[in-house]
Amino acid sequence: MKFSKPGRRLSGGKTVTEASQSFTFTRRAMVLGGIQGGVGLMLAARMGWISVAENEKYQLLSESNRVNLTLIPPRRGWIVDRNGRPLANNRTDFRIDLIPDRVRDAEATIGALAKLLNLPTDEVDRIRDDLGKAAGFRPVQVAENLTYDQYAAVSVRLPDLPGVAPAQGFSRYYPAGAAVGHLLGYVGTANAKEYEARKDPLLITPGFKVGKDGLERAFDQHLTGKPGAKRVEVTARGKIVRELTTRPDTPGNSIKLTIDAGLQEYAGRRLATQSGAVVVLDCHNGDVLAMASMPSFDPNSFSDGISHMEWEMLSKDDHVPLRNKVLQGLFPPGSTVKPMVALALLEAGVGPQETISCGGAIRVGNTLFHCHKRRGHGALNMRGAIAQSCDIYFYQMAQRVGMDRIARMARLCGMGQKFDLPFPSQSYGTVPDPAWKQKKYDQSWQVYDTVNATIGQGYMLINPLQMAVMAARLATGRILMPNFIFGTKRTEPGTIGASDEHLTVIRDAMNAVVNGGGTGGAARMSIPGVQLAGKTGTAQVRRITMAERGGGVRGNASLPFKLRDHALFQGFAPFDNPRYAIACIIEHGGHTNRIEDAPMIASDTLSFLFDPQKAMEKLVKLEEGWGGTPAQRASKQMDAFRRAKAAEKGEFLPDAENASENTTPPSANATQAARPAPSAANATDSVDDAPLPPVPATSGATTQ
Repeated sequence: MKFSKPGRRLSGGKTVTEASQSFTFTRRAMVLGGIQGGVGLMLAARMGWISVAENEKYQLLSESNRVNLTLIPPRRGWIVDRNGRPLANNRTDFRIDLIPDRVRDAEATIGALAKLLNLPTDEVDRIRDDLGKAAGFRPVQVAENLTYDQYAAVSVRLPDLPGVAPAQGFSRYYPAGAAVGHLLGYVGTANAKEYEARKDPLLITPGFKVGKDGLERAFDQHLTGKPGAKRVEVTARGKIVRELTTRPDTPGNSIKLTIDAGLQEYAGRRLATQSGAVVVLDCHNGDVLAMASMPSFDPNSFSDGISHMEWEMLSKDDHVPLRNKVLQGLFPPGSTVKPMVALALLEAGVGPQETISCGGAIRVGNTLFHCHKRRGHGALNMRGAIAQSCDIYFYQMAQRVGMDRIARMARLCGMGQKFDLPFPSQSYGTVPDPAWKQKKYDQSWQVYDTVNATIGQGYMLINPLQMAVMAARLATGRILMPNFIFGTKRTEPGTIGASDEHLTVIRDAMNAVVNGGGTGGAARMSIPGVQLAGKTGTAQVRRITMAERGGGVRGNASLPFKLRDHALFQGFAPFDNPRYAIACIIEHGGHTNRIEDAPMIASDTLSFLFDPQKAMEKLVKLEEGWGGTPAQRASKQMDAFRRAKAAEKGEFLPDAENASENTTPPSANATQAARPAPSAANATDSVDDAPLPPVPATSGATTQ
């Protein structure tokens, strides 16, 4: 009798045997094994893809963990004068920056750096402020132009100063200092707006700077070279192990200007303590030889990172050192327009020998207009009226010919004209006429408007460059255009349309102003065989009432600075063969100081072109009475301002003159000032001595 193997009966009546369980287990194991095998194949395929197809990608990522690639800021191209002398170059720079993302304890780090570098309080405040505003990627400058000892003192303490980034490179240097501040502008660290616009990683590289004003800004891309790169092996914590490879930077292109470096610096210094401007043009082609606006700022200070205190001092100065008076300053031209008005009279048919009797005043409508000479000049022809600057002559003659003809000649002589120049902003002035007034004010032109305009008052405004252009066009009869780029190809200028005979009359009269007993005798040159022809001017900035005239007009010396008249002079030399034209405006000068007045400043500035040694000897003696050079006076002014601010807080600071000569300079700027400036003619180890790249003849310039 046979017996079957017993099994379990399930609730559904199905019997589960050992064989069925074995079969089920085997089937499930195969499925699970297949899944595991598939996953394994996928992992193997992925690993193969990563190790083969994406090998380069992950090798680079791995390399980036081991190696840091740092951009090396390129050296900016030099800006040189017409003779190749540097106006802006580069010199070796030790600097310290902070990287916001890497700073752990900002206060402790700043305090340690302030102690190591002996930073003044206002610099420390500036660093805190900049660090608080900076984005994580953007470095914050601590100090530039450090000595090697200061640089080394920070470098050896880097393990204790996370976020501190010392660097060695080149910084911008301006040998002439404040004399070229408004001409060249300055460079500075790129701001967030500039980075967002360009998305260039170079802009956030420590030590790299962009042009912020003047020609530095206008030719920024031309002056900026190509960055270099440095590969450095680092540990996981970022500590440098060794330097691997370095690719040098490529310096930017240089720019050669029409400026004469010696004349530019002389003009800036000769303006003395005044607020004013000097412009010198070459009468042969319109090249700008000098364009000085003083007082000015030292572009070295701005490029190094100006302190809050120095910025406050400059901002509060009533002589407005932050404004470019040559291009942005507008002034009533005063009597300097009288030669131009006289030329318009001649072209309109007025004879040069016709006379007018000046009794000191003339009534126009219901208003009495006065001459500057209270008792009058008597009978004068055109030459005498220009030489003695008689207002009555021009009042009467201008009414005869009308304002339209005068305005037309003014525009031909460059007044109100917009010049195509490589500067970010200019003010163009005003040449008023009946159409202009109707459009501007919806009013009809009146006779008294003509009377005011004909002596350079009323609505008429001009900037110093336009005045220099006017002098050059009167001297040559040609429509010369100002130019700043040396070697620019230009078309032959046309003429202003005046006859040679009439121009000769005007030049002779301007010669009489200086050398024939006229109002500009102070401008007479001491160079043998050279005569300067010109025209003086005084521009009122306040209204003189009849009551004041009756009791005696107050002299400028008794008035507050802002109420004093402007003093002006325009001219050319030599008189018989014009080569140079000049314009000088002393803002609120009031003719109170003969030596620091516009005529003598213009004369001495032109003298430098004929006898530089004699002109410099005179200037050095004059500066002894002014408190030194502009740099020395600015240093004293800054020291006085710092002590005044300290006194407001109840603190006391000793005079800088009484401080020990061995005291460590209090700031990076002071350190820079203490370092010997490299000679322009013998720049060696401390200055970027790379050969100058070729200068394109038409860089940024236009033909005319």
